[in-house]
Amino acid sequence: MSHQDMPLAEMRAYRPDLAVPPDLDRFWSDTLAEARGHPLDATFTRFDSGLAVLETFDVSFAGFGGSPVRAWLHMPAGSRGPLPAVVEFVGYGGGRGLAHERVLWATAGYAHLVMDTRGQGSSWAVGDTPDPDATGEPSHPGFMTQGILDPRTYYYRRIYTDAVRAVDAIRAHPAVDPARVAATGGSQGGGMSLAVASLVDDLAAVAPDVPFLCDFPRATTFVDTNPYAEVARYLKAHRDHVEQAYRTLAYFDGAILGRRATAPALFSVGLMDGICPPSTVYAAFNHYAGPREIREYPFNDHEGGQGFHDRVKMAWLRERLRA
Repeated sequence: MSHQDMPLAEMRAYRPDLAVPPDLDRFWSDTLAEARGHPLDATFTRFDSGLAVLETFDVSFAGFGGSPVRAWLHMPAGSRGPLPAVVEFVGYGGGRGLAHERVLWATAGYAHLVMDTRGQGSSWAVGDTPDPDATGEPSHPGFMTQGILDPRTYYYRRIYTDAVRAVDAIRAHPAVDPARVAATGGSQGGGMSLAVASLVDDLAAVAPDVPFLCDFPRATTFVDTNPYAEVARYLKAHRDHVEQAYRTLAYFDGAILGRRATAPALFSVGLMDGICPPSTVYAAFNHYAGPREIREYPFNDHEGGQGFHDRVKMAWLRERLRA
């Protein structure tokens, strides 16, 4: 994709006037209180990943509605706690994958939790967490419009709650320093990490890469690529649901939620991104309330900085998670 979004100077200053739900704080405080009313029930079962330099655990914890969410926990073999931790959330359609597939942060010396995404994991990386709380209402194929007419039934209410509980779970492990926990992920995982930064007051750092789920009004009308196009196609059929749908999406918009965040943040953006338009990433970045910086990749699409940016993140997190 060529540069078709706003001129870069405009994006760097772009702060859209997004409608903030008046009960946003109450909605999320009630949602998380309800989730935390269920015992966390975090279990860490040793698992043979075949990797000699890491210790791996098959994790389960209670997420939204108390239903179990799966994850992998990797730690450097023989490490002595308390360790800083990185919680990683994965991209749209993927799950936690096989145990040996996502281990970067453990090899860098962290406790590394890779959370499964309920209902997903059949598009590219396998998943193991069902979504028993799905409403079954009519929706466009995919996840973006499931329960979209009410924030209480919307799919990402469950996902964001699971993500917050994943932080609770890693903090419950005796080898982890609960004061040194960071969140990261790319695309959907980037949007989820932004949500966690807004919903967990004392997160140590957040590193959202090419984040999805930001500035819904622009994203869903600017690109015709999935997953944002799922919303557009749903509204093409349900012409009478436009206002309701956007009211719901506002509760989950990273460009709105990030205004509640305080953790230091390192964003990344691909300036040729045809899936998550760079202007929407800047919307989230410019509204983010905590200390923030961003790395731009001028000739990259939705892959962003990949390994080059991993090096940047490793150095950045080392500074923020060291004892």
